Amino acid sequence: MNFPFYLSTRYLRSAQKGSFTRVAGVLSVAGLAVGISALLITLFILNGFEKVISKKIADFDGHIRIKHYLNYPIPSEILGMDSILVHYKETVFQSRFIQRPALLRKGKQAEGIIVEGIERGKVGFISDILVSGTNDIGGNQIVIGERLANQLDITIGDKIVLFDLATLNGSNKRLKQFVAVGFFHSGMLEYDNHMIYMNLEQANELFHMNGKVSGQILRLNKSKWADDLSRSLKNGLAYPYMVMTWKEKNRSLFKWMNVQRWPILFIFSLIAMVGLVNIISALAMIVLDKTRQIGVLKSLGISQTGLRQLFLFYGFMIGLAGAIIGSLLALLLAWIQNNFKIITLPEDIYFMDFIPMDVSTVDVFSIVIIAIVCAIFAAVWPTVRAERIEPADALRYE
Repeated sequence: MNFPFYLSTRYLRSAQKGSFTRVAGVLSVAGLAVGISALLITLFILNGFEKVISKKIADFDGHIRIKHYLNYPIPSEILGMDSILVHYKETVFQSRFIQRPALLRKGKQAEGIIVEGIERGKVGFISDILVSGTNDIGGNQIVIGERLANQLDITIGDKIVLFDLATLNGSNKRLKQFVAVGFFHSGMLEYDNHMIYMNLEQANELFHMNGKVSGQILRLNKSKWADDLSRSLKNGLAYPYMVMTWKEKNRSLFKWMNVQRWPILFIFSLIAMVGLVNIISALAMIVLDKTRQIGVLKSLGISQTGLRQLFLFYGFMIGLAGAIIGSLLALLLAWIQNNFKIITLPEDIYFMDFIPMDVSTVDVFSIVIIAIVCAIFAAVWPTVRAERIEPADALRYE
C-alpha cells in the first residue's frame, strides 16, 4: 500500500479516544456532507418544479402550436408542413384543434369558458389528470375541470348548454346541449376553472367553422427537439401562420424560473463552501497538532512529495466521504418526499400540491466530482505549511 495513503487513513480513523485528528476529520466530513446535501436537494427541487410545470403546460398546450397570426380559422391541412415534419416522423404526434370562447349554462348559472375541440383519438393527455368519469368525448360528450364543475354544481351525466360567445349579442345565437362525462384536475387554475374539451366535429358544428380549425398541435416524445422543430417550421411556413412553443407562450413563467434558479443555487453553494473552509481549518490544526510527528517523518527521510501526498490524500478522503454521505442523504430525502409527499404546497399558487424532486444522476455525479476536487485544493495550503516544518525545530523540545 502507498505509505502516504496508509498514513492518511490512519489519521482519519485514529483509534485514540478523543483524538483531535479524528474529531477534526469527522467534523470536516459532516460539514461537507451537510453542504453537499443542501445543494443537491435545492437542485432537485428546482429541477422538479420546472419538470412538473413544463409537463403540465405541455400536456395541455402541446410542445408547439401553429395558428393564424390573428387567430382566424385556417385550413385543416397546412401546405408545406408535411415536408418539414417528415424529418421528425418518429418523434412528433400531430393533431388539429378548435379553440373558441363560449358561455356555459346550467339552469340559472352561467360562466364564461374556453372550449377546445380535439380529435377523439388524441385525448391521452386527459387520462393523466382525469379524476372521475371518462375521457371518451364521442358525440355530444364533454370533459370539464373539476373546479368548474364544483362551482356550477355539475355532476357526471348532467346536461349543460354551450353558447358561441361571438353570437351571444345577435339574433341568431348558436348553442348546443352537451353531457358532462368526465372531470379533470391539473392544479393549474387557469385550465381547471375555464377549459372544456369536446371532440373536433362537435366544436366545428357549434362554432360553424366550415371544416376549418384554429390550428395544429405538435407533441414530441422528447421536448428537447421542440426548439429545433420550431425553427424549422418558422423558416418553412409563410405568413399568416404563427409557430409558438409552450415555453414561448409562457415566457414570463419560465423566465422567472431561470432568474431565480442561479441566486438560489449560489446561496446554497455557500453552505458547501463552508464545508471546504472546515477542511482547510481542520488540516491546518492537524499540522499544528502533528508537528512532532511530521518532524519525525522528515528526519526518517520522507520526501517532500510523500509529505504532500499525505495531506492531499487526507483532503481527498474527506471530500470523497463527505460527497458520498451528502449525496446519499439527499437521495434518501428526495425518495421520501416523492413517495410520501411530506412537504405540501397550496396548489392554487404553485400548480402542484407537494414539493417535487427530480433526481438527475448527471447532477449528482457532477457535484460529487466538484466537491472532491475542491477538497483536494483545500488541502494545498495546509500541505505547504507542513512542508515548511524543519525537523530540528519540530524535535527541539523532545
